[in-house]
Amino acid sequence: MELWTRRKFFVGSVVGGALAGAGRLVGRMLGLEEGTTLRRDSVQAYRAPTVDGAAGAGAGSAGPVMISSANGVNALGRGMEILKSGGDTLDAAVAAVTIVEDDPNDDSVGYGGLPNEEGVVELDASVMHGPTRRAGSVASVQKIKNVARLAKTVMERTNHVMIVGDGARRFGVAQGFEEMNLLTEHSRKIWLAWKAKTSFNWRPGIDSPEWKEYMAQLFDGDAEKIAYAEEKITYPITGTINCLAVNAKGEVSGTTTTSGLSWKIPGRVGDSPIIGAGLYVDGDVGGAGSTGKGEENIKISGGHTIVEMMRKGMKPTDACLEALGRVARNYNGDKKKLATFHLFFYAVNKDGEYGSASLWKNTYARPKPARFAVHDGTEARLENCKPFFDEIGGDE
Repeated sequence: MELWTRRKFFVGSVVGGALAGAGRLVGRMLGLEEGTTLRRDSVQAYRAPTVDGAAGAGAGSAGPVMISSANGVNALGRGMEILKSGGDTLDAAVAAVTIVEDDPNDDSVGYGGLPNEEGVVELDASVMHGPTRRAGSVASVQKIKNVARLAKTVMERTNHVMIVGDGARRFGVAQGFEEMNLLTEHSRKIWLAWKAKTSFNWRPGIDSPEWKEYMAQLFDGDAEKIAYAEEKITYPITGTINCLAVNAKGEVSGTTTTSGLSWKIPGRVGDSPIIGAGLYVDGDVGGAGSTGKGEENIKISGGHTIVEMMRKGMKPTDACLEALGRVARNYNGDKKKLATFHLFFYAVNKDGEYGSASLWKNTYARPKPARFAVHDGTEARLENCKPFFDEIGGDE
């Protein structure tokens, strides 16, 4: 299997030689064998962009438009109602993700999120408001489920941008947020199963003949729940929802909220609350956000990178591919290392054009295609992400 897709790109005879030379240069940068074919948009991702260097048309409309990670598809309608009634773009984005945060059956964010290694749910979130150029974020928050609203409250009622840990919890309580136990019975059982698999002291483990009996007892013999738990144990999720909104006036805002990496070390913070990484909005340009392995996104400041590429003229999808190219470059294109994680980017510009790209062509639930959610004012739907590597990978 080749490192890159076999799909050939077409160039005119005048620039063919130059691009071929650029491809050989990129190949040497990544340590590829001579003759390996690179996809055109992959070369674009490693090449210094020019002001008029947009690689593709990109999807879009005149607004209003909302996009999110796939887990927000059933919540975008609420945000769109706010946009259509003349409401604020950040209010729309936060209203949408709040629905997912409130859902105990969604273990990617908020109430019911999968916990850290000690069985405690810790949440992170950030918001950015394009019209006023303000931001707010919180990290490692316990006992408060609606952390996107909490981050918005930091933005609106303090002179800070980020508040973390118990300070964020106490701030939330002072502002009227309700404290609650965020660990649902569903998530607690998956955590217990993870402990049993990974710790000698919590056995019977996966290598014990009692494992199947233990799992059957833990989940009351429900085969579907057992299979779901085993998938989450084998492939720990980086549960997150990013949501971006643009109205008919071209005003852009966004939010990213998460319960973070399953089974993480307590206090671990990913990219979601990091302004410029998990979320970035510039009212003059557009906004971008991410889900997936936050550590990899932090290293390239993905949200900021994407917005800056759009400022230079790139379409949203191509800007997302540029960011993924920088992630791949950090590992010199080594797919064995890159296959240990997954990463998704989302972007909109102020004209209502939108796009998304994924490191691999699949979502976490192999082999289903990587998708993102879009609401263009008529209905919410799922669209395929543009893959950087046109093959299955991630967390293998």
